[in-house]
Amino acid sequence: MKKIVSSLVVAGMLSFGFNVYAQEVTSGEQEVIVVDEDDDALDNDAVEDDLADISLEEQEDVVAVADSGEDESEKAEVSFTSKLKQKFIEGDPFWMGIVLIALIIGLALCIERIVYLNLSSINTKKFLADVESALSSGGVDKAKELCRNTRGPIASIFYQGLDRSGEGIEAVEKSVVNYGGVQMGLLEKGVSWISLFIALAPMLGFMGTVIGMIQAFEKIVEDGQVSPITVAGGIQVALLTTVFGLISAIILQIFYNYIVAKVDGIVNEMENSSITLVDMMLKHKVTSK
Repeated sequence: MKKIVSSLVVAGMLSFGFNVYAQEVTSGEQEVIVVDEDDDALDNDAVEDDLADISLEEQEDVVAVADSGEDESEKAEVSFTSKLKQKFIEGDPFWMGIVLIALIIGLALCIERIVYLNLSSINTKKFLADVESALSSGGVDKAKELCRNTRGPIASIFYQGLDRSGEGIEAVEKSVVNYGGVQMGLLEKGVSWISLFIALAPMLGFMGTVIGMIQAFEKIVEDGQVSPITVAGGIQVALLTTVFGLISAIILQIFYNYIVAKVDGIVNEMENSSITLVDMMLKHKVTSK
């Protein structure tokens, strides 16, 4: 009995001692783990702070680059406008203003002609097919109605030719030729004024240059000596009017060539369509020979 009790006591003491040792070991490991977690947390916080600092610096760099790009574009726009104004003032506002007025009037005439010519252009092939269909189905009256409701010089010429269908083919041809000349004059209306401003703009610029040179030499005479700064400044100011006049003439010349080419194309269509009209009238026997 004593042996059993003593053995139980020994076993209990051993188990108690083992549990105490296990708890101490476990607590030690937990402390180590806690210390490690704290160290890792500190390291992670430091890394995150570094990344945040880097990202903020990079963001600031990107924002700075974007702001500098916007500032440069704004400066470029402002500098171009300010330079243009400065050169306009340096080139004598009186003569530069005259050249500018010539450019504005010339551009207005060019825009008016371009709009008019574009409105005068039609699909000629479709129009000829419609006229022939009207002649075959409804006769001269229906064809005249179609021409009356169609814009452009070709339709007007066709209307005049069809209106003289009862007077013979010679009267039709004569009416088409005469009215074609009238329509050509309407197409070329104002073109001569554009050519005038093309020639006038550089001439005004040259006149401003000559007057500027005269003023520069007068200043030299007043000073009593030849100063390179005075001569160079006077020549630079005088040449600005020439440059502006040449630029104005170049711009107007481009529009003028486009307008002339457009007029030539419409006139060629008018001539070809007039021949086709006479052939259609003979084909459908709507006029006497």
